Amino acid sequence: MRSHRWFHEHRQEAIQYATTQVERGAQNLGFLVRAIQRLRPARRKIATAVVAVITIWVGVHVMFGPNGTVAYRHKRAEATDLQKQIDSLEKENTALSGQITALQTDPKAIEKEAREQLHYARPDEVIYVAPYHEQAAPPASHSAQK
Repeated sequence: MRSHRWFHEHRQEAIQYATTQVERGAQNLGFLVRAIQRLRPARRKIATAVVAVITIWVGVHVMFGPNGTVAYRHKRAEATDLQKQIDSLEKENTALSGQITALQTDPKAIEKEAREQLHYARPDEVIYVAPYHEQAAPPASHSAQK
């Protein structure tokens, strides 16, 4: 019964406290409503600006980001160059494999290599070798030592 008596004694204070809280809430809500009403005419401009900023950011990211268009083109060119190197090396590998097979099985190929690399000749043959000419180095420019 004590709590019931306490409630009756402090009832007026509780009502006054609740009324004060409601008034404060209404004031805060009124402030918020007034702020929204002030922003209402500029709402479209703000929304347009936000959309424009987001669009520009996405565009820059798509073009210059780590997986953007610029990086994609660079990687594609690199892949094309590597494919050309692979094709060239495969052709060279095929040619060298054919040469190895010929040197292992064909006596004419062995004779050809011996003649070209070791300058071997058959009896009564004369081999003419063009003299080796070194290209003269261009004269050094001493213009910096003036």
